[in-house]
Amino acid sequence: MPANMAVTGTDLPARGSLRSRGAAAISGVTLRQLSAVLPPERAWGLWASRRIVAQIMNSFGPSLAGTRIEPVDVRMADGRRVVGEWVRGPGVDTGDRAIYFVHGSGFALCSPRTHRRLTAWLSRLTGLPVFCVDYRLAPAYRFPTAADDVRSGWDWLCSERGLAPDRIFIAGDSAGGHLAVDLLLQNDIEHPAGLALLSPLIDLTFALARTREYLRRDPAIRAADAARLVRLYCAGTDLDHPRLTLDVAGGRRMPPTLIQAGGGEMLVADARRLAADVTAAGGRCELQVWPDQVHVFQALPRLTPEAAPAMRHVAAFIADSMHQHDAERVAG
Repeated sequence: MPANMAVTGTDLPARGSLRSRGAAAISGVTLRQLSAVLPPERAWGLWASRRIVAQIMNSFGPSLAGTRIEPVDVRMADGRRVVGEWVRGPGVDTGDRAIYFVHGSGFALCSPRTHRRLTAWLSRLTGLPVFCVDYRLAPAYRFPTAADDVRSGWDWLCSERGLAPDRIFIAGDSAGGHLAVDLLLQNDIEHPAGLALLSPLIDLTFALARTREYLRRDPAIRAADAARLVRLYCAGTDLDHPRLTLDVAGGRRMPPTLIQAGGGEMLVADARRLAADVTAAGGRCELQVWPDQVHVFQALPRLTPEAAPAMRHVAAFIADSMHQHDAERVAG
């Protein structure tokens, strides 16, 4: 194992809780089957998928008590539009630090609203305001629209909100992980304080996921069905495009990175590959694979007890990364 890659399996439970394993089993005979019969290429299938995911996130997500939401819809000086929302947990005020959150969705399903409970929890745990960008979704908007919107959100935070890049921490889940890594591979992006990714999707061919499926099936979705969804975004572009097949190992060094994935999901293979590639490029990466957990289990604390300790790990990593940058500022 590379010296700059920490795998904290010894800090994690040996098995998932009985409740989380039960939830995964139920998902295998419900959500997995539904995802197989809802065609994302058809308007009604995509509508139904969006409703199902939103209901799950709302029903099993953390509390929103005391959360304040500030919608954002602005034009930058160069004409680019930035849409999203500031999410502040109880007692969290505007300051010189923030979290930039890039939500997942397979580039087609979710929004800041579906992820509001997760971003509110993140704000509450860290004491930091969270800006969640509302990038435009496929199939109405294809590559590189989502990636461009994520870039616009970053530029707005740094230039027009006046936040120093090293006072911003980037976090994201699923396809948001792909968009966040794409952003940080761009040569003119100054490093943020750190990066935390939950169940990141990196391999858009789903070759890694299919290999994982041979060993253990994902309780939420088949690799083939997930690939159909992602094709809505990539249609018309070869997946070999350098902003779709991301060269992390041969690219820029990433900031300090935490990656969490569930041991029961197919994207655990993507998480492991990404962690290896981050370290190969000279970055420091901590990889946590939580046994038996489903995709982005952190968003579902009413379903899986492991969500709370996992999110505490994320909050501690963010605090440590911010502290490290403060120390470097003083020393520099």
